[in-house]
Amino acid sequence: MLELRCTVRNCGRPLESKSTAGGRRGLGCDGGHRFDQAKEGYWNLTQPQDKKSLNPGDNRDAVLARHRWLQRGHSVSLAQSIRDWVTGSGEQPTVLDLGCGDGSFGPLVFPDQPQGYCGIDLSKPAIKLASRHWPAATWVLANADRGLPVMDASVDFVMSLFGRRPVSEIKRVLTPSGCCIVAVPAEDDLIELREVVQSRGDRRSRVDAIVEEMQEFGLRCVERKQWRASVEIGQEEIEDALAMTYRARRRSEKSRIASIDRSRVTLSADLMRFTLG
Repeated sequence: MLELRCTVRNCGRPLESKSTAGGRRGLGCDGGHRFDQAKEGYWNLTQPQDKKSLNPGDNRDAVLARHRWLQRGHSVSLAQSIRDWVTGSGEQPTVLDLGCGDGSFGPLVFPDQPQGYCGIDLSKPAIKLASRHWPAATWVLANADRGLPVMDASVDFVMSLFGRRPVSEIKRVLTPSGCCIVAVPAEDDLIELREVVQSRGDRRSRVDAIVEEMQEFGLRCVERKQWRASVEIGQEEIEDALAMTYRARRRSEKSRIASIDRSRVTLSADLMRFTLG
């Protein structure tokens, strides 16, 4: 299990396994702070100051839309592209997946290494789904923007796949030989749907800005590549694609979605690998 640390303000001590009198699994630190394991199997390390709303993170509808999308296999080849960067990393690397969502990418990228894998997300519906999807891994409900609940220099791979990038914290938790893998939508991702729904198809690459931001904190981009696929999707998949990304909340946009029966769409992502130094 990855080395977690206490999230109580001004604590940060290591969390160790401690069973309760009733036999339930728990985590505790030397400062006397304790965290019980949820019945679904995840650890809730959030603090009151971590929440800006009663239900932070992606809502249930967005989580289920992404889960259905990934379960259809549209991103299997993307996971393989990422996996090419982690093969030969040793028998049991430690992995921190930021914004892990429903947890679909973990077993695709690290299928035989659940003991060293930890997924973090602020959405309770997402982390519950992830816990059921891959129970052998570690799942944590936490606010990555407030700080990563992980000990210094303890993570071999940090993954940010279409999620948060708290760069200073990523640098803090990486081992000296570790790396951070970042994936963001490429400029033509779902361009066909965006052109119809938004009446325009804005194309904007995020790569240079991300590389510059990471470099400011001492994380150097050592490799980049682009993943691309073309798939034929129907009405339900179109609705899921928009629900998990662009949301399409305006009435005019929803009517345009309803007008699309089937479409061949482009899926693409920019991938970057960063190391310290």
